[in-house]
Amino acid sequence: MSAVLASVVDVLASAPILTVFLVIGVGTAVGQIPFGPIRFGAAGALFVGLAVGALDPSLGENLTLLRSLGLGLFCYTVGIGAGNTFFRNLRRQLPLMALCVLALVLAGCAGAAYSRLTGISPAMDAGAYAGALTSPVLDSAIEAAGNQEPAVGYALAYPVGVAVAILIVALVIGRDWPGRRDPRPASADGLAATSVFLLRRVALSDLEAFQRNRIRISYLEREGVTRVVSPDEELLPGDKVVIVGAPNALEDAVHELGTGYDRCLAKDRTVVDYRRLTVSSTRVAGRTIGELDMHGRFRGVITRVRRGDLDLLANDDLVLELGDRVLAVVPSGDLERAADYFGDSEKSIAQIDAFSVGVGMALGVLAGLVAIPLPGGITLRLGVAAGPLVVGMVLGRLGRTGPFIWQLPHAANATIRQLGLLFFLAAIGLASGPDFAASAFSTTGLAVGGLAALIVVVNAVVLLAGARRVGLSAPRAAGGLAGLVGQPAILAFALSKRDDERVEAGYATLFALAIVVKIVMVQVLVAV
Repeated sequence: MSAVLASVVDVLASAPILTVFLVIGVGTAVGQIPFGPIRFGAAGALFVGLAVGALDPSLGENLTLLRSLGLGLFCYTVGIGAGNTFFRNLRRQLPLMALCVLALVLAGCAGAAYSRLTGISPAMDAGAYAGALTSPVLDSAIEAAGNQEPAVGYALAYPVGVAVAILIVALVIGRDWPGRRDPRPASADGLAATSVFLLRRVALSDLEAFQRNRIRISYLEREGVTRVVSPDEELLPGDKVVIVGAPNALEDAVHELGTGYDRCLAKDRTVVDYRRLTVSSTRVAGRTIGELDMHGRFRGVITRVRRGDLDLLANDDLVLELGDRVLAVVPSGDLERAADYFGDSEKSIAQIDAFSVGVGMALGVLAGLVAIPLPGGITLRLGVAAGPLVVGMVLGRLGRTGPFIWQLPHAANATIRQLGLLFFLAAIGLASGPDFAASAFSTTGLAVGGLAALIVVVNAVVLLAGARRVGLSAPRAAGGLAGLVGQPAILAFALSKRDDERVEAGYATLFALAIVVKIVMVQVLVAV
């Protein structure tokens, strides 16, 4: 049996690409196995990599480039995806962001004190800090320590961190504590459309719900003639219109304008037609809906935007991204012209702009090379994680620079992000396998498990108690905890318990910020 195993190890050692993809494939399958409410997902590649790497140290050699490439791609795509949300909600969510920074610092201090009492080395403490918070900043800890010891702490702490975080989110997500600064958003109930029979004269410029982008109006039927409503329209008694918005906004609009109308104006598509159009043209991507001037260009209107699995009301300030599917209502004769303008090509959005990705990644890596001196003789480098992340956030906020589109289609972003994370975790697991096997079932392993639980609990107490005190809702606080921890499985668990956009908003706000703070913290923990 040992001879067979030795032969297998020789084959794997001679073909590192085979080994990496074998670890990714088997690891992904293992990640789908449920352990109660927990599925480790992509992290399965880490654990399978540890098991395979433990067979022979040679299996984890020469994977530094793959590890750095995977981590850089993951962080860059996270930045591109989160940049716009991060900067747009910066002022509103400053209290949550401040709590995030405070929680991470206090958790790091508590973990360092625990490590001194239990004899855990600073390098192992830094790795456990990254692992308990399921963060890709492990690379920064390894660079700071100069060895693979942080990777062992990471692997020992990771499952404990995920389990404890999910248990805490399960306790919080269903609560309805007072959120005076964070009311339930109208879009949390989804979007709907209804027809209205007007009983009074009203100008759209005087209709508050329309001006505040709580509703969109598309069809207008007047004296038997149907057309698309104009933004400066004056509606008259007897008009029939189609209104789109959240259910409570629709109810208020119907009450203000007139009464419900039981005939669907959109059924007759001879004069006015509608279609979901895919944004694949660089003329459109990166621009707001208001900038497109749909009425002036096509005598039409956009009412909804489908982004991923979320339906968004098409307000004038919404920036369109490659891969968005807009619901355009236009005169029938202009529908094909509108489709050509938006691109409406699934094939086009399946491809990425290699120029923008290459330049963006290069700028990110360059930013990561810059050395920043800190008090105490510590030199901070953003490295291959935070450099691409920060540059990605800035470029994601810009959206476009002249003809260059920095954003990636939603599907392409998710694919690159997942692949980068799998490469990173597989490479880390293979390199750390021998050290992990020697420590997992020792007293050190048990001590690191306790350290991981302590780090997550301190973060949760500071963030959740602080969020409640400043008037933020439980859904946003739970989503923020998922973003602070940085584990998509925790976000998915929270959304399965409560379908509320505040959960995702909290996650997106803190995810990128938390990575930057954790990069600084792991380097500090190694040095102290």
